[in-house]
Amino acid sequence: MIDVDITIRRAGFVLDAAFTADGGLTALFGRSGSGKSTLLNAVAGLVRPERGHIRVGGTALFEAGRVFVPPHRRRIGLVFQDAQLFPHLTVRQNLDFSSWFGRARSERLDFDMVVGVLGIAPLLGRRPGSLSGGEKQRVAIGRALLAAPRLLLMDEPLAALDAPRKLEILPLIERVRDEMRVPILYVSHAVEEVARLASRIVLLEAGRVARVGSPQDVLAPLSGQPPAGSLLNARFDAVSLLTARVLSYDERYGLSTLDHPAGRISIPGRAGPPGAAMRVVVRGSDVSLAMRAPQDVSIRTMLAGRVTGIAVDEGPVARVDLALAGGDRLSAFVTRNAVDELGLAQGGDVVAMIKAASIDAR
Repeated sequence: MIDVDITIRRAGFVLDAAFTADGGLTALFGRSGSGKSTLLNAVAGLVRPERGHIRVGGTALFEAGRVFVPPHRRRIGLVFQDAQLFPHLTVRQNLDFSSWFGRARSERLDFDMVVGVLGIAPLLGRRPGSLSGGEKQRVAIGRALLAAPRLLLMDEPLAALDAPRKLEILPLIERVRDEMRVPILYVSHAVEEVARLASRIVLLEAGRVARVGSPQDVLAPLSGQPPAGSLLNARFDAVSLLTARVLSYDERYGLSTLDHPAGRISIPGRAGPPGAAMRVVVRGSDVSLAMRAPQDVSIRTMLAGRVTGIAVDEGPVARVDLALAGGDRLSAFVTRNAVDELGLAQGGDVVAMIKAASIDAR
């Protein structure tokens, strides 16, 4: 259990945040300057709040005026945007550095197990200068885990990586979350990253907690909710989350088919074993709408939905919110002209079409 309720004042900025989280990966999500890293640094002990408390697993790390556990005694692992490895040490020596923290052997994770999960055994004899960005981050995660942390803090760990390296590290973070069961507090402003990894999201806006909940509740737009800012600007950031199960994989075409109550979803790549649950992240700008399923089109994913709300502003774009069979919500960003020509209205039935190429199975 993570229990945070603190106030931090800086010149021109006040962080006043409170939230709780149980295990899994909790994402601190929001725009740059919203207070994510400041909050993470407070949990790490790098910043001392003016008010409140920070408790992890029932242990008080900070109680205003009473308790302040120094960073090196908090049993917290840190992974930053920059891997911050010791350049003069080999990978093995960087990993062994965790033994300096004096954890009891019974508390430490098995070295070979951590190395195996992160796939860094071939790197043990090399120095950081010869590693790629993704390899450095794997080693940084391994070093943090081998310190036997009660909590792992990750501050924009993928921000400095290119797209292929991000896709390399994401499954490793999932394995740490699921197989090692170390609670993770994860900072990011990348919506698709957070949607994939988080079991709980703390949404920060201007130093305050605007919302706490599941990815579906925090990230998916609510029907009838007024749009925040210009819809034209928001169309590439808004995402919806769909939960489906893997049905099959077509070796010939390299496509996975997922079963969703509203229809079948096609995505490139091997999604997982048949029957596995999968969270599908769909950008609102990748959704097209039709009044009925069209013929002779390249789009393979067509989901039946009902319009629950239409948001418009003075710009050319509208957001159409849909309810899908099974309870998922989906938002599409289309032109206001399309809304009028199709006669879209609340309560109407539509077909939501999603290009398979816009979704990545990784």
